[in-house]
Amino acid sequence: MKSLKHINKYFYKYRLRLLLGIVFVVISNFFAVYSLPYLRYAIDYLRNQYDTTHTISPSMQLFYYATSLIGMALLSGIFLFLMRQTIIVMSRLIEYDIKNEIYDHYQKLDISFYKRNNTGDLMNRISEDVGRVRMYIGPAIMYILNTTFLFIFTIGQMINVNEQLTIYVLLPLPFLAISIYYVSSTINKKSTKVQQQLSNITTQAQEAFSGIRILKAYGREAYAVSEFEKQSSEYKSRTLGLVKTESLFQPFMILLIGLSTIFTIYIGGMLAIERKISYGNIAEFVVYINRLTWPIASLGWVTSLIQRAAASQTRINEFIHIEPRIISNTATMDVIKGDIEFKDVSFTYPDSGTKALENVSFSIKQGTSLAIIGRTGSGKSTIANLICRLYDTDSGEIFIDNKNIKDLNLASLRNQTGYAPQEVFLFSDTIAHNIAFSTDKNLQTTQTIEQAAKDAAIYNNIITFPEKFETLVGERGITLSGGQKQRISIARAIIKQPQLLIFDDCLSAVDTETEEEILNNLKQIMKDKTSIIISHRVSSVKNANNIIVLDHGRIIEQGKHKDLLERQGAYNELYKMQLLEEEVSNHQ
Repeated sequence: MKSLKHINKYFYKYRLRLLLGIVFVVISNFFAVYSLPYLRYAIDYLRNQYDTTHTISPSMQLFYYATSLIGMALLSGIFLFLMRQTIIVMSRLIEYDIKNEIYDHYQKLDISFYKRNNTGDLMNRISEDVGRVRMYIGPAIMYILNTTFLFIFTIGQMINVNEQLTIYVLLPLPFLAISIYYVSSTINKKSTKVQQQLSNITTQAQEAFSGIRILKAYGREAYAVSEFEKQSSEYKSRTLGLVKTESLFQPFMILLIGLSTIFTIYIGGMLAIERKISYGNIAEFVVYINRLTWPIASLGWVTSLIQRAAASQTRINEFIHIEPRIISNTATMDVIKGDIEFKDVSFTYPDSGTKALENVSFSIKQGTSLAIIGRTGSGKSTIANLICRLYDTDSGEIFIDNKNIKDLNLASLRNQTGYAPQEVFLFSDTIAHNIAFSTDKNLQTTQTIEQAAKDAAIYNNIITFPEKFETLVGERGITLSGGQKQRISIARAIIKQPQLLIFDDCLSAVDTETEEEILNNLKQIMKDKTSIIISHRVSSVKNANNIIVLDHGRIIEQGKHKDLLERQGAYNELYKMQLLEEEVSNHQ
């Protein structure tokens, strides 16, 4: 139950609803319990054939008892309805808040968190796990409150009638409490395993749907089905184990409740013969036991709900209590001009342990361009990640406008940065909305979206589609080619007119002619803005004001295109190799 303390703040937030629900519970159970003496009065009245001194006729007396029973039952039902309207609605409001809290926290966590955890597990915790916690907040708490006050009123009435009979009737209940204690721990363990396996299923399904092209290209559909069946079989096995535990528990509780009824009839009958209680009291006690039957029988179900909720909340807390590594240290919204400086920056990826940069130093003046070139794995994209502050450096410092990047407002930095990443991601939305995603869609006009598309050399492709800019691109842009996705990503980066522009190998899937067109268009856009072009192609970087060549995380050469060629170093070798590749390609 310790894990469920996290949601106490929501109980406080909706305390008025909760208190009102408790009031309705009390009133509902009051009418439910204190209506039963009228049953006893009616039976005893019939037993004694009514008192001859009574001035009221028998039919009128019975009518009074019947209407009293019905009236109090109706009042009990009305307040029971109001109880559900307050407590169950409260649980839905808290469910809404918890999902928003988790989603908001997800947004704050750094990139390394998402590399450690798969999408299916993240989704399961915000959906299935929150749903199980909601069952505790609503139905479980409602039945606990209802059972508690029903017990208080019912047992109070039973003791008032006859203490000896009450003790015998309640004798099986301690055994019930002990069995709940031992079974609940088993339910908790099994429930945790069920949720973990459900996360595995969600992850596998999500990956299969996302990678459907690869599955079909390699003809591995049967393999995917087989693997999903294995995971589903394991989930079925774990779920059946949990169901067996719960199903054995329920009949055992009903047996104990049945024993209470037997004790009531037998002991009550003996006391009635001795004239210590009336026959109406026996009927009253039987109804009391029946009233307690469902609340007692539901204890197993409620216990299961609480244990499942505790297991799910434990999983939720694992992520909720993770502190974001990348945080904004100031609320001041900085205006960025564009001077960037790296001072002896070293960085190692925390999850893989791969050393990406080692003592890297360079500077970029406002309004100029820097190109970064190097082999795969040389650390090019890492520089882009550090400038966007997706990671923080291990050592060394990064300055923007002579201010440490850690002292800049994080939202301000990213809002003034246009980033076209190497791995393009498009949302399952229209092309227009994907281009306008980087800024407030309501502020973007059709003209600005179209102009961004023209600058990214994708406009002519878009207008050939039947729906043009309203074309849905499918999940992850599956309906578009690699080059088309890259150009939409570029349009997304430039439409916000940022002060910092970062193009991370985002022209790798386009031909050289289209690349040249895009670069020419970007010249005007990048004017007075600081731009960083990351590429493995010399053709993409040759016009930059400064070029740095990376190798194994170190800068091995730096200068302009012409100067680097004259040095006859690594850059020159890369240039000659690419020229040779182009010649071979042209001959073919």
